[in-house]
Amino acid sequence: MIHALKRFAATIFENPGWKLLSLAAAVVIWALVASEPEVATFTPVRLEFNHLPENLDISSEPVGSVVLELKGPSGELRGFGDGVRPEVVVDTGGAGPGLHTFTIGEGNVRLARGVRLVRAIPSEVRLQFDTHLERTVPVQVRWAGEAPARYRVVPAVIGVQGPRSRVQRIAAVITDPVDISKVHNTSEIKVNVSVDDPYVRFSGPAEVMVEVAGK
Repeated sequence: MIHALKRFAATIFENPGWKLLSLAAAVVIWALVASEPEVATFTPVRLEFNHLPENLDISSEPVGSVVLELKGPSGELRGFGDGVRPEVVVDTGGAGPGLHTFTIGEGNVRLARGVRLVRAIPSEVRLQFDTHLERTVPVQVRWAGEAPARYRVVPAVIGVQGPRSRVQRIAAVITDPVDISKVHNTSEIKVNVSVDDPYVRFSGPAEVMVEVAGK
């Protein structure tokens, strides 16, 4: 025991100069941080969503960002410009179909040391989840002028997918305007199609071929 104490004491007094220099540097750094004035700022932060359910789609307009009111040392808050920015991560794990409210608070806001959260604006976000649905719908041609007597669309139906309630409302997809005013022989015209709902997407390529018979 006595031998161990002697060895411990010897270790303490080894390289006293370096130890005192390290202690002095730590004190100076602490003093600088402690003497920094505390300031407040408002900063927009993009939301990140964790554990989004694979079998569900968001059918409501998602909130993309929130504004955080923060307080802390001026040096830390100025550091946002150097890439040290706060993060807001919303955990949606376990959510089922329906409306869910997620609170924005200290539990899901990551901040630099010494910076604290005063409030988030908005303080909560709401997401409407719906089951995923995929189905095929007919293609409707939009003509730039008079429609031809004979034409064919390939493929005649196209797959769409998204939130069930929104996909079920899609009766057809529509092509970009097709102009055949200068078509005299049988022609094949490749044209893009669109769906009238931003939450519904195509299952494959969003284009079809319109085959127009000659006049």
